[in-house]
Amino acid sequence: MGKLTNKVAVVTGASKGIGAGIAKALAADGASVVVNYSSSKEGADKVVAEIKANGGKAVAVQGDLSKQEDITKLFAETKKAFGGLDVLVNNAGVYEFAALGTVTEESFHKMFNLNVLGLILSTQESLKYFGPKGGSIINIGSTASSLNPPTAVTYTATKGAVDSVTAVLAKELGPKKIRVNSINPGMVETEGVHAAGFIGSDFQKQFESQTPLGRIGQPNDIAPIAVFLASDDSGWLTGELLLASGGLR
Repeated sequence: MGKLTNKVAVVTGASKGIGAGIAKALAADGASVVVNYSSSKEGADKVVAEIKANGGKAVAVQGDLSKQEDITKLFAETKKAFGGLDVLVNNAGVYEFAALGTVTEESFHKMFNLNVLGLILSTQESLKYFGPKGGSIINIGSTASSLNPPTAVTYTATKGAVDSVTAVLAKELGPKKIRVNSINPGMVETEGVHAAGFIGSDFQKQFESQTPLGRIGQPNDIAPIAVFLASDDSGWLTGELLLASGGLR
């Protein structure tokens, strides 16, 4: 039996990248997993198929988590598929790096509506489905909130907000036996990072030169941390920000 046997987990933004890695790792340790996606049905179906091929349980549920009605649907479908909820991974997010002079209202609201408001509303809705034993909420933050890189003012602001939300909700939800922690990765090689042109760039080389372990991360560097935070092994941790950055500070 795995550490997460008989537990139900929702992973938002799980069709690719860090979310997909986390979904597969939770399932491998016994959880029944809801793979949420916004637009990439093909990617989500691929994650579900891989989980099932390895003997796990998973379903894909579409939902744009910047929209309340989609959030409501996501958790209703979770209950329909698996009966309840024990673990929520708030991974869905978007990032755009832009110099201050190019920041727009549209880009600001796009990032805050998903990265912050979507996370808060998803957590709010999830409370209807956690049982009396409580559970674990895992937010995916970023080392951007501590490194404060240039040309990332809006994105960094959203991740600073996630840090604060994590601390507040750990205190607010503790009486419900719901633990709230955040994993704050450094640069991780994902489809999005490739699409942004970071791989092979001077930006990547700069990150690697400043990272004690000498490389950027992979999704499978992050996933085991999520399994730990989802499991009873981390039962005495809440309100923590775990930097998963190869030592980059």
